Amino acid sequence: MEQKNIRKEDALYYHAKGRPGKIEVIPTKETNTPRDLSLAYSPGVAEPCLEIAANWEDVYKYTAKGNLVAVISNGTAVLGLGDIGPEASKPVMEGKGVLFKIYADIDVFDIEIDAKGIDEFVNTVKAISPTFGGINLEDIKAPECFEIEKRLRKELNIPVMHDDQHGTAIISGAALLNALEVVNKNIEDVRFVVSGAGASAITCAQMYLLLGAKAENMVMFDRTGIIHSSREDLAETKALFATSVYPPETTLEEAMKGADVFLGLSKGNILSQDMVRSMAPSPIVFAMANPDPEITYEAATSARADVIMATGRSDYPNQVNNVLGFPYIFRGALDVRATDINEAMKRAAVYSIAELAKKPVPDSVAMVYSDNRLTFGPTYIIPKPMDPRLLTTVAPAVAKAAMESGIARNPIQDWEAYEQELARRGGFDNQVTRVLINKAKRHPCRVVFADAEDPRVLKAAQQVRDEQIAFPILLGNEALIRNLMETFHIDLNDVPIIDPKSLDTEATCTAFGEHLYAKRQRKGMSRSKSMKNMSHRNYFGAMMVEMGQADAVISGITRNYPDTIRPALQIIGTKAGVKKVAGMYIMMTKKGPIFLSDTTVNFNPTVEEIVEITELTAQAVRKFNIEPRIALVNYSNFGNAAGEDAVKMNRAVAILQEKYPDLIVDGEMQAHLAFDTELLRKNHPFCKLADGAANTLIFPNLSSSNIAYNLLKAVAGVEAVGPILLGLRKPVHVLQMGSSEREIVNMVAYAVVEHAGG
Repeated sequence: MEQKNIRKEDALYYHAKGRPGKIEVIPTKETNTPRDLSLAYSPGVAEPCLEIAANWEDVYKYTAKGNLVAVISNGTAVLGLGDIGPEASKPVMEGKGVLFKIYADIDVFDIEIDAKGIDEFVNTVKAISPTFGGINLEDIKAPECFEIEKRLRKELNIPVMHDDQHGTAIISGAALLNALEVVNKNIEDVRFVVSGAGASAITCAQMYLLLGAKAENMVMFDRTGIIHSSREDLAETKALFATSVYPPETTLEEAMKGADVFLGLSKGNILSQDMVRSMAPSPIVFAMANPDPEITYEAATSARADVIMATGRSDYPNQVNNVLGFPYIFRGALDVRATDINEAMKRAAVYSIAELAKKPVPDSVAMVYSDNRLTFGPTYIIPKPMDPRLLTTVAPAVAKAAMESGIARNPIQDWEAYEQELARRGGFDNQVTRVLINKAKRHPCRVVFADAEDPRVLKAAQQVRDEQIAFPILLGNEALIRNLMETFHIDLNDVPIIDPKSLDTEATCTAFGEHLYAKRQRKGMSRSKSMKNMSHRNYFGAMMVEMGQADAVISGITRNYPDTIRPALQIIGTKAGVKKVAGMYIMMTKKGPIFLSDTTVNFNPTVEEIVEITELTAQAVRKFNIEPRIALVNYSNFGNAAGEDAVKMNRAVAILQEKYPDLIVDGEMQAHLAFDTELLRKNHPFCKLADGAANTLIFPNLSSSNIAYNLLKAVAGVEAVGPILLGLRKPVHVLQMGSSEREIVNMVAYAVVEHAGG
């Protein structure tokens, strides 16, 4: 994964904040009443126990086994850190669990075992295996990892895979097939040079043989040198690749002459440009040592214009990333209750990943990676990790291969229904923040941080600067800000700091004050008041945007909302035709993003104002490539209750439906009904939301909307983006007091996208 711009302090804080670690166990059934608990445990739990005792396969029916994978390590080969022990490996194993969950909705228990011996390790895993539907072995050193996986696959009846071996082999195998297609070479004809003889390198070489490569066309090097048949120090796994075609003293440099493919899984900077130049026409270089590849992308591509280059890094094209494979391989294996992950399933994963790279890339994926040039060719031979189609492509291919090879105990009958289930598991709509940040990176702009005397704001400013989301401008007392930077180890020394109260800005404040006076002199603001306002950071920041000295303002974290929004309204003003601004929150729920309006501005909007709020919100939702499905909510369902709010929302719906017949908007309705399509179809089939739940809620007043937002955030723990101020001419966004660093970053990203017209 990408390692740029990650500071030690940030990484440690991320893992330690709140509840330590990255995972937790959450009940999936009701546990609120004594009856619930009696069903969950004694005496009710005895019934499923007896059913399973009578038929052990019912464990998949009554427990979480079928969606539970163990990520198991003894900490002997952790990332590039080596043998650091089982405790030190736990953050990595938790991280692997996170990837399983977010990419394939697979639950994980991470298991760290203090067992270096093969027998001890195997016996321990066998003893705990009844808990799990699958075993993912991780970060176990070679050669022990080969024997451990071999024995566990043979002795268990659930899927077992050592991802360090097979993950890289599967992904690089897909990349190899596509690279060879691009250069029009046949795999059985090409000559390979492999640098490295650990678990990943050997398994990659074995995969290439399965795909059609010839053993006599492959030469492998380890730390000692060429793996030659004359050597007596070779383990069984290395001996499989011993060559007698080359002399025993052959060097890597000599082997590279005329080679078609270089596979590197060794150490950084061992491949020279001259070695690349000596390769055959249209060479393929997979330099996958991390974090430093065997040769840098720049060096390889400058040495040969015709080279196809892949690395393990996300900051270059063609990243060979295991996350393209393991979540979906296990998903397919679990869903058919496969007894193994066999070679047929691995080959199916290879071919499905390779084929996906040849298909047109959706705009949503291109947007995430800020790249509209993702088309099959030399710089795009494998899909991107964030491509949601991987789940619905790779998992079915693996499941079919398991069925065809006779190891599926629960064959899939309805493939269309299965793919729909996978789509629901993927939670594809919940990529809003990723899309937002990556869109912002395409057009970073100047963003004023009006509350820079707060460490959360400074930390957010560093993140947006480091990730090239925006160019920060800090407002506040320079001495205080620099002291905070030193205290919290924040590196923003190259970022401009402006103090509206300092003598250095006196002339600017005067010019800004005159401009404000010209705007507000007939609206009750005197010249002296206009000048005095310029010493306040919210006025100064808004005027910087108005005068073209900045592109957006983020403010409000330390002040109440009305006092912060007032300068924006007085200086920036609304867009043409907009009478009322509104505030919108995006709530990042497990069911996808839900947009709430108006949550911050209008106390008790009129019918006409509700209509305008809905219009502004619909426009904002479409910026995320999401079609708004809008429910106007309150306490009434389609006229079944009287009252001011019910009448107001009913009339607003009528106006909206007449004005925008193609807009999916309906109401008035209670909030739960907006998401219960079955109930809508049964009782209100005329409703425009009966065929799909709402993703946007419009509230009758500020009280109800703000309560809904705060309840979702505090009780449900839902992440929020906002408040997004809708209707202003230029990007000015006012945070709620107490906003977190993450919320600030998300708002900056939105402001940048808004400035770019996205």
